[in-house]
Amino acid sequence: MSDKQHPITPPPELAIQWSIESEREHQPTVACSLVSLLATQAARWGADMELEACTTWLLLNGWGQAINGLRAARRPKPPSLKELAMKALDEAVYMADDIPPEGISTDQADIIRRALESLPD
Repeated sequence: MSDKQHPITPPPELAIQWSIESEREHQPTVACSLVSLLATQAARWGADMELEACTTWLLLNGWGQAINGLRAARRPKPPSLKELAMKALDEAVYMADDIPPEGISTDQADIIRRALESLPD
């Protein structure tokens, strides 16, 4: 099957755009690097097209309420800096039976935790 017959083939203009962006942003020194970058872009684009097709199908077949869940499952957002900091605090302070390590008190950890919790997500 040729590329033109496949429903998830990026348009030539998009491939050219990716090539220009890859050269400008990454300055590949080896042809393999450029191919890898282009393949990654193409894979992401194809996956996004498939997700859009799936959400359209869900909507047209009465499953519109599942779209947000599908998007959340297939395109999860990376944890925020706040979430990463809270996790790091938990791991650093309470690694052994909820007893803070030497150098930091429970009160200090609680102050840090409250400060992190007060930050917007």
